[in-house]
Amino acid sequence: MKLIRNIALIKNEIKKAKKKNRKIGLVPTMGYLHDGHISLIKRAARECDYVVLSIFINPSQFGPSEDYLRYPKNIKRDLGIAKKAKVDIVFAPSAKIMYKNGHQTCVSVEKLGTCLCGIKRPAHFKGVATVVSKLFNIIEPDIAYFGQKDAQQAIIIDTMVKDLNMPIKLKILPIVREKDGLAMSSRNIYLRKADRANAIILYKSLQQAKRMIASGVKNANTIIHTIRKVIKSTPRAKIDYISIVSSKDLKPVKRLKGKILIALAVYFGKTRLIDNIIITV
Repeated sequence: MKLIRNIALIKNEIKKAKKKNRKIGLVPTMGYLHDGHISLIKRAARECDYVVLSIFINPSQFGPSEDYLRYPKNIKRDLGIAKKAKVDIVFAPSAKIMYKNGHQTCVSVEKLGTCLCGIKRPAHFKGVATVVSKLFNIIEPDIAYFGQKDAQQAIIIDTMVKDLNMPIKLKILPIVREKDGLAMSSRNIYLRKADRANAIILYKSLQQAKRMIASGVKNANTIIHTIRKVIKSTPRAKIDYISIVSSKDLKPVKRLKGKILIALAVYFGKTRLIDNIIITV
């Protein structure tokens, strides 16, 4: 396994791999790897000849008061995990390398980035789309792997790839959860003991919504009301949003039909957690 921090060097490695007709898989991450990331890497290793893992904490997707400087990081630990998972190259550039002085170009998937998480984080998805497009141009993967936990991000990237005719196949893999149902996230490390114990209420609320839909409930407001009630049974939880939208265009739905996304964001202390489920009604 190679660790590369330079764009020219990794492009040269990719060029050599392509000459050997190797199928290239990319797993973009911000590091501090967990089992969710590992599931993406393992899938890429099964389906591709050459696996690239990017580790880059992208400053352009963090707001002024967010956790860019304290975002969890441990490159030595990540490299050990990556090697064990059979990664071929870890691409871990610095912000100065990815965004050289005078960098002016951004990518924005406009409407999809202004709802759900985009309401409180207005520049977030522009930063995500920009850095992912840069990674796609640098690595030129055949397949890129993302997790469903960041469902809005996945839908935005899928739209970007289609709109810009990028020759890349996306694979969105299921959420990997802790034994008690909490969705795995690098930010879970921020949770205090009491908040960690209470955070499973997110999964419980989504499971309750799933049962309601299975029983025939199709009114979105009724389901949202129940989710809110379940989450509020935990006094440490502060709800940011609960939404039921179309999984295609993220538009709110009043009556459930087709493929829908139930998404939520909730604070436990200062830690903001997101979770979701996708259901076909």
